[in-house]
Amino acid sequence: MAAAGELAVTVYLVGAGPGDPSLITVRGADVLRRADVVAYDRLVDRALLELAPQTAELVDVGKEPGTPRSQSEVSALLVELGRKHATVVRLKGGDPFLFGRGGEEVEALLDAGIAVEVVPGVTSAFAAPAYAGVAVTHRGISTSVTVVTGHVGDPAGGAGGDVGDPRAFRGVDWESLARARGTIVILMGMAKRSEIAERLIAGGRPGSTPVAVVQWGTTPMQRSARTTLSELGDVELGSPATIVVGDVAGLELDWLDPIARFPLAGWTVVVTRPEHRADGLVSALRESGASVVRLPSIEIAGPSDGGAGFARALESVGRYDWVAFTSANAASAFVAALPDARALAGVRLAAVGRATARALETAHLRPDLVAGEAEAQEGGTASAAGLVDAMGSPAVSDGGDGARVLFCRAAEALPTLAEGLRASGWSVDEVETYRTIVADPDHGADSVAVERARSADAVVFASPSAVRGFLALMSGAPDSGVRGPLRMVAICIGETTASRARAEGFERVAVASSPTDDGLLEAIGLARGVNRQPRA
Repeated sequence: MAAAGELAVTVYLVGAGPGDPSLITVRGADVLRRADVVAYDRLVDRALLELAPQTAELVDVGKEPGTPRSQSEVSALLVELGRKHATVVRLKGGDPFLFGRGGEEVEALLDAGIAVEVVPGVTSAFAAPAYAGVAVTHRGISTSVTVVTGHVGDPAGGAGGDVGDPRAFRGVDWESLARARGTIVILMGMAKRSEIAERLIAGGRPGSTPVAVVQWGTTPMQRSARTTLSELGDVELGSPATIVVGDVAGLELDWLDPIARFPLAGWTVVVTRPEHRADGLVSALRESGASVVRLPSIEIAGPSDGGAGFARALESVGRYDWVAFTSANAASAFVAALPDARALAGVRLAAVGRATARALETAHLRPDLVAGEAEAQEGGTASAAGLVDAMGSPAVSDGGDGARVLFCRAAEALPTLAEGLRASGWSVDEVETYRTIVADPDHGADSVAVERARSADAVVFASPSAVRGFLALMSGAPDSGVRGPLRMVAICIGETTASRARAEGFERVAVASSPTDDGLLEAIGLARGVNRQPRA
């Protein structure tokens, strides 16, 4: 809370870091999570925007190459947003005060009487070289580092500022930099790299001086090249790139193998899970280098009867021998609705798959039987049929024939478990625990996500309804129409879901070896053509 006489901070200038979204600072992530508005730069990773509340307004203020958006326009927009909203986050690549024009934005806000906080960020000037195995200082080699913009400048001053601005950038004294010892780190210099090299050599730097160029540093798209100053112009890498000039660029401190660390680099994967179930898979995909599109194609809703039947079942849950679950959603709904865990005294719990078991364990309810764990170790999958086999026929300890099972299920659940258990001699009561609703293409869909999904390489489905919902979102978007058969790979949990995907026109369909994030990652890796090892 602001002290007496102080203005509460309204606008936060947050450094988004060098590219890898996990390198944002703790403070930066904190203010993003409570933003009303996020005004973001063009190169900011979309994963950072997902930290903001779903209600937050996202404003793209990026300066596309060749687009005449002036800094004064951006500053004026921030002032306008700061007057309208309680918490505005200006999300800038790298660090706001290192060639980020952050100082000008702070000036404009303070002049308008709007309180500001600057949240520094990790700069690509140091992070990109580090990820490429280049230490910008090294004892005995370089004890200083100079960071400079690669905009060479011109006498009119138009290269570094708005035309007519008396503070417009007038160019870099490359010759003086050449005479100074130490490392030179150049940002935004690829377009003028030949001229920069010529001027540094003219200033006295030997043409044999080692140079490292790192494109898209810290991201799955990272590429680097080692060369010399005289051959810098021949490097075939594009922007954004960081150029390191100096003897440190000759050190071989490579610790990162981008191909091994990011086996899914270059692939875009659509995750159709509901938001509350997607975080684990999304994080694992991004750690593997994939670009992820969150596009929930289904929603989880309460039972069609308003939950009356579920409530009655829970009131008498103690009379059952077993309660069975085939999905984490059912288990989570059960945990949330159970009024008193003591009612389960003497009742055993059965679950299909580790994810379902974990949903019970969040309430300290340890399942007595988890079907699919042994099958997964042998390359099989967890399934309702597997639970039927695992439970077998009622034993004497279960009360013999007719021992009672409460099956907590989705409204659209297949009859596999209930029919299989009845055939084995169990008395089964089914209760609708939740419903899966196909996403409405006319409400709530992220139009940007839908458009990104069109060019994706793979899409993940956990149920037939997810397939239907995804196709509804695709066909409901502007200028759309899913052109079949679909070209992206459908990665499915279970053969039932895979059959639906094939029936809807997907040419390539893969079934995960287990209904886990690792099983899905393995299937995506195989489809990508890489042998991805499970995480430790």
